[in-house]
Amino acid sequence: MLELIAQNMAPIMFLSLIGFLLLGYPVAFSLAANGLLFFAIGVWLAPYSHNVITLDWPLLGTMPQRLWGVMSNETLLAIPFFTFMGIVLERSGMAEDLLDTIGQLFGPIRGGLAYAVIIVGALLAATTGVVAASVIAMGLISLPIMLRYGYDRRVATGVIAASGTLAQIIPPSLVLIVLADQLGKSVGDMYKGALIPGLVLTGLYLAYVLVISLFRPSWVPALPKEARTLGNGVTSLLMAILAIVAMTYLGHKLLAEKIGPNVDVLAITLAVGILYLYTMVDKGLKINLMSRLAQQVVMVLIPPLALIFLVLGTIFLGIATPTEGGAMGAVGALILAAFKGRLNMGVVSQALASTTRLSAFVMFILVGARVFSLTFYGVNGHLWVEHLLVAVPGGQMGFLIFVSFLVFFLAFFLDFFELAFIIVPLLVAPAQALGIDLIWFGVILGVNMQTSFMHPPFGFALFYLRSVAPRTNYTDKVTGKLTEGVTTGQIYWGAVPFVVIQVVMIGIVIAFPQMVMHYKGQVFSGDSVTITLPSLPTLNGGGIGGAPKLGAPGLGAPQLGAPALGTPQLGAPALGVPKLGAPALGAPQLTPPVVKP
Repeated sequence: MLELIAQNMAPIMFLSLIGFLLLGYPVAFSLAANGLLFFAIGVWLAPYSHNVITLDWPLLGTMPQRLWGVMSNETLLAIPFFTFMGIVLERSGMAEDLLDTIGQLFGPIRGGLAYAVIIVGALLAATTGVVAASVIAMGLISLPIMLRYGYDRRVATGVIAASGTLAQIIPPSLVLIVLADQLGKSVGDMYKGALIPGLVLTGLYLAYVLVISLFRPSWVPALPKEARTLGNGVTSLLMAILAIVAMTYLGHKLLAEKIGPNVDVLAITLAVGILYLYTMVDKGLKINLMSRLAQQVVMVLIPPLALIFLVLGTIFLGIATPTEGGAMGAVGALILAAFKGRLNMGVVSQALASTTRLSAFVMFILVGARVFSLTFYGVNGHLWVEHLLVAVPGGQMGFLIFVSFLVFFLAFFLDFFELAFIIVPLLVAPAQALGIDLIWFGVILGVNMQTSFMHPPFGFALFYLRSVAPRTNYTDKVTGKLTEGVTTGQIYWGAVPFVVIQVVMIGIVIAFPQMVMHYKGQVFSGDSVTITLPSLPTLNGGGIGGAPKLGAPGLGAPQLGAPALGTPQLGAPALGVPKLGAPALGAPQLTPPVVKP
């Protein structure tokens, strides 16, 4: 009986961890306690395991070094930077300005407010990377407006919750940082690989709203004319866009020879900067050559886009590491908040407190995960998982489909940090054994973990939205009308279509790996390479540096009758074979060999 338990310690330990978590114990303490408990049991059962268990008490002495490796990991330093940046931006009122402006821009069309929420969700994801901040901000700002103008409650709540979760897959996502660390890959490569899938997922959300606006137009009505406070002016905005294109083209022509390969980035940066300065002068001096709508769009959109470039652009161009990009983003967020006049000690202290809490939470989970992994690897748990998953039929595709279903199911009970620190390390070895690119695998997991925020009834994004959505009937502040509240069931049903879209996106990333593989850049192919060998010296006294003439060959010079190296003729043996009657230096005289044709 003891031998049976000793040889199956890995599955027993894993099931025990799930039991701890289901009982409601904190993740970090469940991992550490489980690891220490089974370490003691493993040392006791090691003699009965037939070398399956390799644990011994001195092994605990390596724990300080393992924990120091966690604390000194520079990659994880990006987490507090991006968290601080997101919270400062959320407190600076950027979300309110973006939602108001883009809502006015898309207001005249059906579903305009829903489009605005999705686009703003993508922009907030690319600047904050924090789901809670995005969902709460859009729930407080957009939901009352959508309810005021007759949006279906399920559509309104689903759009807000789903748009907030884009922060999980669009860089600079905290999930991607943790996944890159656990998979042992570069955060920059993970960001590059996840960018296109994140944009495609945003496009799928927009397409879903378009379908609703075509077949259920009453669910997503356009803004009434009296609600469009910025008026028209789309023509002026289009002229501003054409001006950016023209200035970019001109800058490219003028600077191409001086700058080199990055001339496109510099040209568009200069063009956008010139337009922004012109808009400030036009609005400040009340010249008003641009419409109010165009002025507002330019003034509101360009600062966050500049911050996105400061963070992601420098990482993708190889100018900064993700940690350095996060530091620049944090400084940029402080500058934007100060520019809007909303930077004070209250905002900074709140951002620091929230950042410290999240960073401590991540560190405690990492410490617990290190204790757990020490014991789990000591009972050969990684080999158990690898043999279990490599044996799944279907090769790479079967493995990816099985893991996707497993993570999707576990996401009902675990959040993305728990999945990343507990499950992902166990999947690395099987994925490598099957030859799966780990960046591609990480993006698939990232899209899948996004569903953990949307799963009814445990999705955190749904809880965030529930906390700010009105539960009972209330009087609208603008119209003065009695408005019906939002039920929890409506929030859950609104999330279902977007969970389906996320599952479809997982299938798309698996079916089309090139969406992610572009992070490798151009792959070198040797098919078109031509190798030209240098010509041999001539026999009539030519050659390099005055080669000796015929009759007095130098080192390596072919003799007459053996013009091609390695293709000896009859009577002229290959290089290194002694010629008849002319033995090699220091070689004994040999009997002439018999040469057969």
